[in-house]
Amino acid sequence: MERLPGFRDFYPEPIPHTDVWSADARQFIFEKWRTVARRYNFREYDGPPLEPLELFTTKSGDEIVAQLYNFTDKGERAIALRPEMTPTLARMIAAHERNYKKPVKWFAIPQLFRYERQQKGRLREHFQFNADIIGETDPAADAELIALLIDTLRGFGLTAQDFVIRLSSRNAWHDFYQSRKPKTENGNEYKFFQVIDKLERAEPEESEKKLSALGFSLAEVNQFIEAGKPTAELESILQNLAARGLREFAKVDYKVVRGLAYYTGVVFEAFDAKGEFRAIAGGGRYDNLVKLISGGKVELPALGFGMGDVVLLELLKARKLLPPFDSRTDVFVMIEDESFRPQSLQLIQDLRTAGYAVEFALTPAKVDKQFKRAQELKAAFTARVENDAYVRIRNLKTRAEVVAGFADTKNHLR
Repeated sequence: MERLPGFRDFYPEPIPHTDVWSADARQFIFEKWRTVARRYNFREYDGPPLEPLELFTTKSGDEIVAQLYNFTDKGERAIALRPEMTPTLARMIAAHERNYKKPVKWFAIPQLFRYERQQKGRLREHFQFNADIIGETDPAADAELIALLIDTLRGFGLTAQDFVIRLSSRNAWHDFYQSRKPKTENGNEYKFFQVIDKLERAEPEESEKKLSALGFSLAEVNQFIEAGKPTAELESILQNLAARGLREFAKVDYKVVRGLAYYTGVVFEAFDAKGEFRAIAGGGRYDNLVKLISGGKVELPALGFGMGDVVLLELLKARKLLPPFDSRTDVFVMIEDESFRPQSLQLIQDLRTAGYAVEFALTPAKVDKQFKRAQELKAAFTARVENDAYVRIRNLKTRAEVVAGFADTKNHLR
């Protein structure tokens, strides 16, 4: 029986095959995400992996259905596995925003699903670090979120030589479009944004053709990008980052526009500096989404970003920034005399209660076999009950031994 295409099995290290993924590496990434988010005083939330299909079509239109795992459930409800977390967040905020002081700073680590073609750095499921700020319009909120993104990547050991945050603005592109659009233009601004979003991935001839159909030229678009003049809001963000000592990580780059329709202002993406991988993270302002999801009942400005685990893990592997994932066994309790198994079990329980990772032979085994197992687990210590009062502790690195009382055993393991 094989797993579904585009999905992953996660095994403990050492992983048995290159075709599977490391559960330890995944946990390492999750812990870093949580640590930095909490340092910025973001609170964790979550929602259901199944949502009404309407939640996603309301945000993205009916065309998104082709990219979803969707079906009709036994209650005749049209539902889908979540392809992203932002609509769920908007729904939750709209339902209970009065219970929270603004601005709301939340993060989540959901598993997301999309039925689309697999390619490098993009599977049909992935885990994603989502961080959002709701209820603040000032660019200081954008700077705070971007600083969180920078510090999250720095938390993995990445530096300004490894990644860059490319800042852009939908407002800047909106002004560009409005000042040059043909007089006969009829609602093509989003189509224009989509062409800009694909400039780096499309052939120049293709982009020129699409822009020409909208009344623009590739030359004038490139001229605007190359000028790179920051808007007032982008300048404010850059100054904010400079005050934090983070200015070197960000640059204005109008090639970034983010293809999703719901972005309304500042947008940004994190890229590896060598250009070897897909975007590491991306996000921006979506000031109208909560209003859209709530049917106009709640109106709150919002901004956020998402960082997937797939590209991030590839980057960390390439930069050799993943730590060794050896199993951590603090103590292996040896049971040489089976008459002392009850006392040994009590010792094991006491040590585990004290926070130590403890292993032992579940069934009677020869001492040399137990010792071999302790070495396989790379245990730091062995402990053996000698009588009703004392335990012999051995440091497997130094070979030093000490005899301690039961209650004092844990103090000799520090």
